[in-house]
Amino acid sequence: MPELPEMENYRVLLSGRILDKPMTGITVNREKSINLEAADFRSQLLGSSIVYIERRGKHLIFHLNTGKRLLLHLMLGGMMYLAAPDESIGRSTQVEIEFDGQRLLFIGLRLGFLHLLNAKETNEALADLGPEPLDPRMTLESFSALLKGRRSSLKSTLINQHVIAGIGNCYADEIAFAAGLAPASKMQNIAASAEQVGKLYEAARSVLREAYMYGGYMEMPLFAGDTKTGGFDERCQVYDREGEACPRCGGTIRRLEQAGRKVFYCPDCQHEA
Repeated sequence: MPELPEMENYRVLLSGRILDKPMTGITVNREKSINLEAADFRSQLLGSSIVYIERRGKHLIFHLNTGKRLLLHLMLGGMMYLAAPDESIGRSTQVEIEFDGQRLLFIGLRLGFLHLLNAKETNEALADLGPEPLDPRMTLESFSALLKGRRSSLKSTLINQHVIAGIGNCYADEIAFAAGLAPASKMQNIAASAEQVGKLYEAARSVLREAYMYGGYMEMPLFAGDTKTGGFDERCQVYDREGEACPRCGGTIRRLEQAGRKVFYCPDCQHEA
């Protein structure tokens, strides 16, 4: 599933290619992926343009010149591709938006959605999200306050969108590794140690920044010639590395199930808090 670095990468790359270009064609192949009747969705979008793209957690918000917003959540299996005129990608699409020949393709929106909302509806849809981990206001003190009173595991806390927005399975594992903490560590034990909270805070910020810098871990390019998207995949230390040698200590990376989710970690150098 695309997480904060993937969606931020999409936001920046798309902002340089589709802003202020009128939407000249709308194709809806799966009406369940949108929130309106297909004809109404098309009529409200045709001729409008995107003036700004915002990211909130794992969502993108396309701000339109009409005052409306398109709220996107790709969820599991979702991705985007900006196709050149007449370019075929051999994948089924759920929604397509054409900008003067270019087509922004929304792929794998089986669980995800693209909803046309007004400003109030958008704010309401995102109201339950926790703060952004890379927001300048996310100081060590505010991060520490978020963790106090939490009684779940480290991984469960990191992926809880009500606590911190934007982190999912991949980066929770990478952050836990960078902090030297086992993903199953009890949050109350971490919160009781200023040293461990500090390590976790620095790990979260450094991992997410590096992941965005290298285009996230999802390897499908956003457009032909895109050499950035997916560049972090080869830099992942533990995620999807079961059976490989730990890059820090040489131990063997393990995979286990925790609360129904895959967890990748090194049992030799990631310790229980």
